[in-house]
Amino acid sequence: MVRISIAALLTFALATAAQVTPNNAGAKNVGAGNGAQFITGGCVNNADCASGCCANASGVGVCSAEAAQFQNGKNGCNFVDPNAQATIAKAKAQVQKQGF
Repeated sequence: MVRISIAALLTFALATAAQVTPNNAGAKNVGAGNGAQFITGGCVNNADCASGCCANASGVGVCSAEAAQFQNGKNGCNFVDPNAQATIAKAKAQVQKQGF
């Protein structure tokens, strides 16, 4: 007989509902198109990512390893941000806020 504790069930439910968001530390690489963005950094298309994979994470681009492109709610590589200019503007504002 298998027993699953409520805590284990809740932990699993939260893990599967986790949303991926871009790491703000890479804001300077968003929209640069030079392949300098690290995995978990934001992107507007594959050209931003060192891995060559800009994954769609609920309408937001996140650089991902190809092997992880469908993990944590991501919908695969080849995301092209339809709001790229606004995303780049937000990233530039983040860079100004960070100072780097």
